[in-house]
Amino acid sequence: MAGLIKIGKFAANKIANKNSLGVIIRSASHWNKDWKPGPYPETQAEREAAAKKYGIPIEDYKTYENDGTGHGDYPKLDDISVERRDPYYPYDFPESKRNFGDVYHVDADLYSEDRYNNSQQRYSMKFMVLSFLTVIGASAAIYIFLEDYKTFRPVAAKQFPRDGKVHYTFEAPH
Repeated sequence: MAGLIKIGKFAANKIANKNSLGVIIRSASHWNKDWKPGPYPETQAEREAAAKKYGIPIEDYKTYENDGTGHGDYPKLDDISVERRDPYYPYDFPESKRNFGDVYHVDADLYSEDRYNNSQQRYSMKFMVLSFLTVIGASAAIYIFLEDYKTFRPVAAKQFPRDGKVHYTFEAPH
């Protein structure tokens, strides 16, 4: 990847020397330091600064445990999947049901609309498993009990040429 970027910058410099407008190439090989969470807040002032940084009221601001996962001062949000959010609210980004400036969940890729849904299900897990096993069991029973009764296409026997038997002729009918 770094080699491709170097080739791109080299080509841009060659083109920029001939072009008065120049060419701008963004180097995507560096990490944006603004996305990195700050250090774990130890004092109340650090907690207030982190809550202000993420736009969360100080009474609602909770952090993950400082267990070395690297979450730092990132807020611990409730585990709410996208399907649990109000579908009729006028979101800024309706395809992901988010507003501008909303803080992403640490596991945002898990709780997107095409992934895990942690909302209350219509039926219990026990009922769903029993229904599945009932359908599979009934299908297996039907297959096992009807295995001896084969179905076939009612077709006449194949017509092979034999001595003394004419199946077709090229003569005109009488």
